[in-house]
Amino acid sequence: MKFTKMQGLGNDYVYVDCTRQDLPDPEKTARIVSDRHFGIGSDGLILICPSDKADFEMRMYNADGSRGEMCGNGIRCVAKYVYDYGLTDQTSISVETLGGIKYLDLTVEHGKVSLVKVDMGTPILEPSRIPVAASGTRVVDEPLEVEGKVYHMTCVSMGNPHAVIFMDDVAGLDLEKIGPSFENHERFPNRVNTEFVKVLDQNTVEMRVWERGSGETLACGTGACAVAVASILNGYTEDQVTVRLLGGDLEIFWDRAADKVYMTGPAKVVFDGEICLEA
Repeated sequence: MKFTKMQGLGNDYVYVDCTRQDLPDPEKTARIVSDRHFGIGSDGLILICPSDKADFEMRMYNADGSRGEMCGNGIRCVAKYVYDYGLTDQTSISVETLGGIKYLDLTVEHGKVSLVKVDMGTPILEPSRIPVAASGTRVVDEPLEVEGKVYHMTCVSMGNPHAVIFMDDVAGLDLEKIGPSFENHERFPNRVNTEFVKVLDQNTVEMRVWERGSGETLACGTGACAVAVASILNGYTEDQVTVRLLGGDLEIFWDRAADKVYMTGPAKVVFDGEICLEA
């Protein structure tokens, strides 16, 4: 199987061009390639496929083989791949995902994509659509008991479910210990991605993320969008937010008049290769 490893702020995936080759068992393949000792090493697998609804389709699989609805860092890398590898010459493209069709604007420098702005669509705040077990029309600053401790969560879906937890310190968190308890909490029927956030000022926050099916990652694009929305809903920040992740910064803007979230950030190619899956 030919592949390209790419990363957006350290959120790394193995990308396969399925416009030119078939991949019959992506769930198993995701587990194989994601292994950092016996495989390639990644947060998951992303397939770039033809689409009858958009210019391309992105099919995203977590490191444990489960299918993910959307990946903000991953979709920026998809945009870079299709342009840099000659699948399109357009600098505005659409990509079909399980989280809906996303629209992307590409910044090209010296013939290569350097930055990608993604129209991430309208944030979903209704509990049943996120989904999260809760009453009311929104889950904002709501108590959540985990391992005997009460946290306060704000829930947002950006095509996949997120629970945002604000706290005074994120650097000292033992995410390996508490992350699975959030991910598999009974209030999240489809499991959840959890962001732990410290507000720095009215335009800047820092976050760590425990991703459903992958564990802690260096960055999560949909998570950064959810964090920005949650920060604004709680009155912590203005509508333009710099989100500092372990892998770098993302610029997030919630256009509340149009009710759309825009994410801008980089995408990088790490290397091309070929792997024998049978071995």
